[in-house]
Amino acid sequence: MSTSSIPNTMPPTARQRFIRRHSPTVRATHWLNVLCLSFLLLSGLQIFNAHPRLYWGKYGADPDAAFLSIGTRQTGSVSQGFLQVGPLHIETTGFLGVSDEGGSATARAFPAWLTIPSYHDLGAGRRWHFFFAWLLVLNGLLYLAHGFWRGHFRRDLVPSGGQLALRHLWHEVLDHARLRFARGEEARRYNALQKLSYLVVVFGLLPLMVLTGLTMSPGLDAVFHFLPDLFGGRASARTIHFVTAFLLVSFVVVHVVMVIASGLWNNLRSMLTGQYAITDEGTRP
Repeated sequence: MSTSSIPNTMPPTARQRFIRRHSPTVRATHWLNVLCLSFLLLSGLQIFNAHPRLYWGKYGADPDAAFLSIGTRQTGSVSQGFLQVGPLHIETTGFLGVSDEGGSATARAFPAWLTIPSYHDLGAGRRWHFFFAWLLVLNGLLYLAHGFWRGHFRRDLVPSGGQLALRHLWHEVLDHARLRFARGEEARRYNALQKLSYLVVVFGLLPLMVLTGLTMSPGLDAVFHFLPDLFGGRASARTIHFVTAFLLVSFVVVHVVMVIASGLWNNLRSMLTGQYAITDEGTRP
């Protein structure tokens, strides 16, 4: 019998190759965003601590009118922290409202280890916040200019018609829930859920956070009179700002989990050097 007629029962071999996934500008603006958003979050919590309540409307001062508040109640000699969302009351002693600082219970909306600076200083918190806010704006403008100039948004972030089909989207949701990730050529491109998420963040949440932040400035309101009316008042803008920050934090948490689950080092390498390894289901030897 000829050896050529013997069926090849050897398993196919996988072949790994590297592709260029992220440009230097995308990588640089990504890491600067990480820095800015980290400082914005921690300094923003310091600012929120000065008045830990959220309102809807043009004005916000009456604690009874707040639909969200973090505070402290004194029961005898015991301080109790709480989170109030509408009619829902949650005891949060030890974290929100009352935290353990230096071995003693301290009345404070968010604990010291979550704020910049760690001690109560509204002025310092605002300076940190404003500095990194403007740095974020400049970094975002650079990213947008590069993205439109190089066709990054059209090529990498705009979903195709087939990707927007409900059946396709539902299939991707199931794959993500089961931690099944693309391989081979499919790994070269973002899937529909990634594209839609990035578009919402880049063109929705981040601009909304910047605009609502500007609305809370009395000086800018005096120049741009339409800003408070655009969001239903400064109190409403503050609420939208806080909710937007919460949504961004939620996005980052999911993003980090997916980065770890789909290959931590490979994803980090692609955002540090631009090189991303994809594995082709190889041919038989």
